Amino acid sequence: MIYTGYYKSPIGLIEIEASDRGLLSLLFTSNPRQDDSNDHPIINQAIMQLDEYFKGSRTDFSLQLETHGTDFQKQVWQTLKGIPFAQTYSYSEIAAMLGKEKAVRAVGNANSKNKIFIVIPCHRVLGSKGQLTGYTGELWRKEWLLNHEKNIANSPIGEVLSSTSK
Repeated sequence: MIYTGYYKSPIGLIEIEASDRGLLSLLFTSNPRQDDSNDHPIINQAIMQLDEYFKGSRTDFSLQLETHGTDFQKQVWQTLKGIPFAQTYSYSEIAAMLGKEKAVRAVGNANSKNKIFIVIPCHRVLGSKGQLTGYTGELWRKEWLLNHEKNIANSPIGEVLSSTSK
């Protein structure tokens, strides 16, 4: 069974889908399905952690994920999860980390197939010259998320969160 919940973030409504095995998707939506909201521990945990993230008291997520994709896509998504809070990598840096330096476009394609925004931080991946590119959730949201993380990291609470997560 698929469970669905919603979180009203500062940058739009987020639809959250989960199974009993883990979080399936976390995507921005403008069309909530009114009759499809379910109470489920994974949904509730995701809502709580998203709320902490947007309020600036959470820099990483501890949610059980159930990803569906090719082996390569899953490798890319796992690598994205390793990008530290408030930092960015380029598509070519991700490809190099995977030992596939020529797979820059494939990394971009895998990034675009990510269905678990924010938790798998595809917003932290930039073009080779540092430009904002390719965010399915719209570029203005990508910019907002990057600025949000930068502001938290540079604040006194960010310093405390950094020192406690080491």
